[in-house]
Amino acid sequence: MAKHRFANPSPLGLCAFALTTIVLSMHNAGIGIPYGSANNIIVSLAFFYGGLAQMLAGMWDFANGVTFGATAFTSYGAFWMSFAAILTPGFGILSSIKAGGHAANSLGIFLLGWVIFTFIMMIASYRATLMMAILFTLLEITFIFLCIGEWRVSKTFMTLGGSFGFVTALIAFYIAATHLINTSTGFSDLFDKSLAKPEDTQEI
Repeated sequence: MAKHRFANPSPLGLCAFALTTIVLSMHNAGIGIPYGSANNIIVSLAFFYGGLAQMLAGMWDFANGVTFGATAFTSYGAFWMSFAAILTPGFGILSSIKAGGHAANSLGIFLLGWVIFTFIMMIASYRATLMMAILFTLLEITFIFLCIGEWRVSKTFMTLGGSFGFVTALIAFYIAATHLINTSTGFSDLFDKSLAKPEDTQEI
């Protein structure tokens, strides 16, 4: 019996990641909106697009046997859903850590965990394509700046994190486009040069 294989879920996962990231990054960087304004507009995106849709993309990558993509999409989908839960009053998370006077440190620790995880994914991405390696390198820098920004309550580092996050999102959109608009339809990915041997390369 032939093994069923799903369609490529990477464009969905990348677009879900990119769109949600670019909205939050614009708030963090003060692009088009005053810095420090409420970023709760991200909650719906973080739950349903960056969260649910990206996690589904990860599950489909598991079914397709793509370990790297499955781990990345599922994990960052969970990141967005957990971040949305923090911002949702009904969960009482943000109000409780604010009441304890440790909101900055708690959010910094939360982001530190993602700095560590993203570092592992960044190293793994160096066996994929050049653009994927650039994406995860910029994402790692983004999380580092945001972690410091939250921990030290620093507008400067939050702005830097938002700026790097904005660029990271644009690159994710670009990679999604290379999946959707390929050479057979007249689009050529000038940067799709594998950093690994062909047998080691795994599609995200």
